[in-house]
Amino acid sequence: MAVTTGFNHIATVTADLDRIVAFYEQAFGAKKTFEMAAQPDHPRMAILDLGGGAALNVFEAASEDDIVGDRRVQGGRGPIDHYGIAVDSLATLESVRDTLAEMGTDIGEIHMLGDTWSLFFRDPDGMELEVCAPGDA
Repeated sequence: MAVTTGFNHIATVTADLDRIVAFYEQAFGAKKTFEMAAQPDHPRMAILDLGGGAALNVFEAASEDDIVGDRRVQGGRGPIDHYGIAVDSLATLESVRDTLAEMGTDIGEIHMLGDTWSLFFRDPDGMELEVCAPGDA
């Protein structure tokens, strides 16, 4: 049996911290619980509470050119390709889909992957991400 209780946080990098924070607040109801100004040895950052004990730590790069890789290409995003944000039900997933569509977000179709409902989307930086709901909910 695993001794872990799941993920505590995922960390990501953006060239526009305010835009990404606003996106997650609007799309997912995330709450910013911490923000730190840039320091000589640390970039500006924010922590977003995504619910269920999960957080998104977002670091701000000086420019898009300082971010390594190609967010739009699988394999170009580095060894961690994407992350999936959990919601409690298909109904919630459909509501998130509708919100993302209203925001003009690039979204796919809801489909079943194994025993999980899945919706892929691109954040404002073009990063492909996923929202997942249990298939039995």
